Amino acid sequence: MASITVDKYVHLIPAVRHSPKHYLWSSYDAEADVLYVNFKKPSRADDSELTDDGVIIRYEQGQVIGLTIMNASHRFPESTD
Repeated sequence: MASITVDKYVHLIPAVRHSPKHYLWSSYDAEADVLYVNFKKPSRADDSELTDDGVIIRYEQGQVIGLTIMNASHRFPESTD
């Protein structure tokens, strides 16, 4: 049976609870070092804005539907366990 460190994922609970509609879907592109976070699926962004710290906030009809976080691996130090 495969093992997994559950504690790392339990820390996601507050993010999910505070996300729009209590839904969170994510995907990480290691080659591009980009984390995609969606709060609605399916979603079709019709607008977006780039923040000063390299995060694209995506909107659909004025509602935030997702984030694109560039340079994702540099935002938190690598875990040692």
